[in-house]
Amino acid sequence: MSTMIMRPSLFNRPAWTGIVICTIVLALLPVCNLLFPAGSALHVSSYTVALVGKFMCYAMAALALDLVWGYTGILSLGHGVFFALGGYAHGMYLMRAIGRDGVYQSDLPDFMVFLNWKAYPWYWWMTDHFWFAMLLVVLVPGLLAFVFGYFAFRSRIKGVYFSIITQAMTFAFMLLFFRNDTGFGGNNGFTDFKRILGFTITAPATKAVLYLVTLGLLFGALVLCRMIVTSKLGRVLQGVRDSESRLMFIGYNPLWFKLFVWTLSAVICGIAGALYVPQVGIINPSEMSPANSIEMVIWAAVGGRGTLIGPIIGAFTVNGLKSWFTAAFPDLWLYALGLIFILVTLFLPQGILGLVQKFKKRDAVAAEGSASKEAA
Repeated sequence: MSTMIMRPSLFNRPAWTGIVICTIVLALLPVCNLLFPAGSALHVSSYTVALVGKFMCYAMAALALDLVWGYTGILSLGHGVFFALGGYAHGMYLMRAIGRDGVYQSDLPDFMVFLNWKAYPWYWWMTDHFWFAMLLVVLVPGLLAFVFGYFAFRSRIKGVYFSIITQAMTFAFMLLFFRNDTGFGGNNGFTDFKRILGFTITAPATKAVLYLVTLGLLFGALVLCRMIVTSKLGRVLQGVRDSESRLMFIGYNPLWFKLFVWTLSAVICGIAGALYVPQVGIINPSEMSPANSIEMVIWAAVGGRGTLIGPIIGAFTVNGLKSWFTAAFPDLWLYALGLIFILVTLFLPQGILGLVQKFKKRDAVAAEGSASKEAA
């Protein structure tokens, strides 16, 4: 008699309850901003909505990183380049949507007029169409990740060596985009956006829609990643993480599994960058700095890598602290960030979510012990 292997549920009931409650609370923030006046106790400021929207973009990037680091054992120190490339792809559309409303009242963006450009370079072709730009948001980070990953994984580069070359990659792209002759705005990047799909980008209603789209895609990315890691594919990915040589011995070729999850992670990160740009209002090469990629690793570590939900918690926690710290003690944030990472590494190796699970297990053991004593 054949036995059927049951696929585990995506989340248990408490996890689903927490996710749904958090999603509803987050969705209510822009609604309270639009419906209640500034003097009302239920009013949520536009600054708070924009800040939480930015945090959700960071959370999506942390989720993408956890998919390759937490479940496949591939530590990337270059995910900032995928985030920024997605942002630049969307930014090209937003710059063209400005039209003649720029300072120089030209069909070209102001930075091109200032640098005496006469026409758009070839790689700006069709970027005045929203859906083509959205296609670039997916294709550009995905293609870069596929090509880079293919040669790296085929050459069996892994561990610290892989981390170093990913950091070198993002640093090289940062230097490239800092140049004025690349057609991406140089040091200043893209900014001063006016419209998106014909709607004023600074209007509260537009900001609310962008926020809700970000929330929906973050939820969708979480479900998609969870479906992957709980499937047979997910078990193979964890086999790559735990013992790649043993996986090869039983007949699997890790190359294509690693390449798939690496490319998917880059695409999710690019989408996060594309959502980040219209809400923050700027994209420049500093988003590709190695420090930004290292921060993503810290978000995942603080929340709890290998959990998917943990990196989302970590992104909100660390960036919330950063917002407070940079306002109260602007010169001390980098020291505080380093201290957080050291403390988490030493005392919370499983992150915030791991600590919560540890307390739950301890309470369960205590409850079981007291029940045994009562029974005796």
